[in-house]
Parts: sequence; structure tokens; C-alpha cells
Amino acid sequence: MLTQIAQASMGFVDTLIAGQYNTLDLAAVALGSSIWLPIYLAATGILMATTPLVAFAMGSKQPETVLSIFKQGIWVAATLGVISVILLNSATWIFELMKVEEPLALKAEEYLYAISWGFPALMFYQLHRSYFEGLGKTRPAMNIALLALLLNIPLNYLFVFGKMGFPELGAAGCGWASALVMWLMLACSRIALKSSPQLRLPSALHSHWFDAAALLSYLKLGVPMGFAILIETSMFCVIALLLAPSGTLVVAAHQITMTLSGLVFMIPLSMAMACTIRIGQLSGASEHQSAWFSAKSSLLITTSIAVLTSTSILLFARHIAYIFTSEQQLIELAVSLLLIAALFGISDALQVTAAGALRGYKDTSIPLLIVFIAYWIIGLPLGYVVGLTDLIIPALGAAGFWYGLVIGLSVSAALLLIRLRRVAKHAAF
Repeated sequence: MLTQIAQASMGFVDTLIAGQYNTLDLAAVALGSSIWLPIYLAATGILMATTPLVAFAMGSKQPETVLSIFKQGIWVAATLGVISVILLNSATWIFELMKVEEPLALKAEEYLYAISWGFPALMFYQLHRSYFEGLGKTRPAMNIALLALLLNIPLNYLFVFGKMGFPELGAAGCGWASALVMWLMLACSRIALKSSPQLRLPSALHSHWFDAAALLSYLKLGVPMGFAILIETSMFCVIALLLAPSGTLVVAAHQITMTLSGLVFMIPLSMAMACTIRIGQLSGASEHQSAWFSAKSSLLITTSIAVLTSTSILLFARHIAYIFTSEQQLIELAVSLLLIAALFGISDALQVTAAGALRGYKDTSIPLLIVFIAYWIIGLPLGYVVGLTDLIIPALGAAGFWYGLVIGLSVSAALLLIRLRRVAKHAAF
């Protein structure tokens, strides 16, 4: 949980410091994030296949399989790193298509160019992190994430505002700061891998650097996970792009709401990841009743926490908005969105935990279909109709999209819970 919160806080810091610089640069970070975030999360989703595969191999006492999994992950991470750099430097047409104002589009492109150079390192870091977590060792990733956050704060300040002789880069400064931190995270993960006997890769005489069968097995599990995460996160980011023609103020308010929601989301997401590890190890050891108990425990914990966090947002929405900006009009709009965002906290917690449990059972294809239907067939179209058209009610703007998210997340939660119960029963017999 500390790892996830620390990593999400890096985006929080980017938004906070850009907001203190000016509203235009805050909106540029928002638009840039709407491009790189789904790419990052989709790639991370694919590499997260390492966790249940390693957990299952360790649970079934097959350490030689672990080395093969890691080696195939290296090929995947390298490929995703190259693709990410290319995609992040090819976003101009998206801004033109969405008719984004030229000053805002230029700043967003500068931000994307800067952060893109950290993505190769980020992919390899994610591979190492997923490997550590598959072993059940979560502390190294926590230490690295906390160190990265501590460095990200001063680097953002120096590059954005141009202090201590550094150039004043605005939104692009957030990108360069994040890119440097990504390379530091990779360096730290390599040091941890080499120096800790508990994390060191097992040796195996018959493990090849390229194993087509092992790579196919890796991708068969990872690609649906990546697409499921892409479907979910890209919906949020598409909303930011659809709102772009509404002006800088609306985009900035949406970004404030997204940043806080994303930070809070790290709590149930961390429980979901822990659930993946536990169920993977227990399934590998054929302890199916214990695996189901882990799933139920995770759902109970995340739901309880979600009730607390949603209540807190409802009570302190205005205070939260004041953290990001002092512009009164922006505060009022952000508060209205935060109040809606608080509503889907419980459904969001349930659906992400159920998905994490299903990953532990190596069930990823059906959850991918569920997420697609709930988000892209129900949530986003409904949000568009309510937000930007007068077909049902007078257009609600950004608020309409957030209402659509509430419904989409609720449908996803219900269907994933049904699927989890069915998969757990099948595994037990």
C-alpha cells in the first residue's frame, strides 16, 4: 500500500506543483497524463503477469521456472519500453483531432517528450518489482518508491520554477523530473536484486534466454491484464480529451479530481495486488480454501476502507481543492466533481479487488470482457450523452462523465464478483 501511494504521489506532486505555477501548465500536465498514463498502465498490466506466474511457481516448488519467467519478462519489458517512447512522441495528431488550443497542446507535447525518456527504465523497474512481489517480498519496492517520491518533490520544484540555476521549464519540468526518477528506480531495483540473497534469481542449467513456449504463456496471461487496465484507465483519459474543447478551467478541475481519485484508488489496488500474490501462492500449493478466504478477506478490508475514504472526500472536498489552487472558479468546479467522485469509491474498491483475486487464479480473459462492457459499452457512452448532449437531460458537462463512471464501475464490480465466486468454486473442485 505504501508503495502504491508513494508512486501515485509522484503524479500528485506533478499536479500540485504545476497548479502552483499556473493553470495553463496544470492543464498541460493533465492532458499529457491522459496520454502517458494509459500507456504506462497497459504496459504495467502486461508485466504484472510476472507476479502470479512467479507466485504460482514458488507455491508449487518450481524455482527453476522462476528464472525462465524473468528472462522472458526482459524481452517484454524491452519491447514495451521502445513502443512507449514512440507512442509518447507521436501524440500531436490526438491534440489536433480533439481541437485542443495550440498553447495548451504545445506545452503538453513538451511534457510528453520529457517524460518519454524515462519509460524504458520504468518498464524494466516494473519487471523487477513484479518479480519481488511474486516472491512475497514487497518491502524493496516500498523503499524504492518512497525514495523516488522524496527526490521527485525537489526535482519538480527545481525544473518547473527554474531554481538554483536550472532552466524554468514549467510543465516540461515535471516530465524531466519524473524521467530522472524512473532511471533511479531501475538502478535501485538492480542493486536490490544483486545484493539480497532473498531476491536473487535462482540458477538453472536448462533455462534459455528465449523460450517461445514460456514467452507465449507469459503473454497469454499478461496481455489480457494489460488490455483490461488499458480499457479502464483509457476511459478516464478519453474523458479528459473530450473535455479539452471546454477550456482550460474544465480540464484543470477534471485533473484535480482524477489526481485525488487516483491517489485514493491506490489503497484498494494495493490490497488487490496482495490478493493476487496470496492466491497465486496458495493455488500453486493447492490450498484452495485458504485462497478463497484470502479473496473474501481482501474484499471486506477494501470495502471498509472505501467507506471511510469516500466519507472523507464528501466532508472535506473544498479543503482538498484549496490544496491545488487558489483560483475560486476552479475550486468551485473541482468541488462539484469531487462530490460525485466520492460516490463510486466503494464500487471501485470492489471491482479492483475482485480483478486482483481473479489474476491470482490466472483468470484474465473473461474479466477483460467484463471491463470492456462495463466501461466502454455502458459507462463512457452514458457519460457522453449526459455530459455533452441534451438527449436525456440538459448537458451536465464534466459532471455527466463522472456520473457515467459511477454506473460503469458499479456494473463492473457486480459482474467481477459473480465471476470470482464461480472461478473459486471451480478451483476448489
